[in-house]
Amino acid sequence: MQAWSQSTAVYLWIKFSTGRNPINKIKMAKIRITQTKSRIGSTVRQKRTLDALGLRKMHKTVEMETSPQIIGMVNKVKHLVKIESL
Repeated sequence: MQAWSQSTAVYLWIKFSTGRNPINKIKMAKIRITQTKSRIGSTVRQKRTLDALGLRKMHKTVEMETSPQIIGMVNKVKHLVKIESL
């Protein structure tokens, strides 16, 4: 009998009990984020959030897949950015 690690056992259990692959292969929706206001006068935390989103200059645009982490970051700096769904 082969010994399975706990993560492998959980993976196999999900795969065979539900009939679907637990690894998420679904394409996430994309959003376009554009910095519309200056970061001057904002807090250090907001500046770091903009940096993490890839927004370092005014009117720069990035496209990202939506995830709970990205949505949370955008909500923290929503007064500085414009969001469009693709």
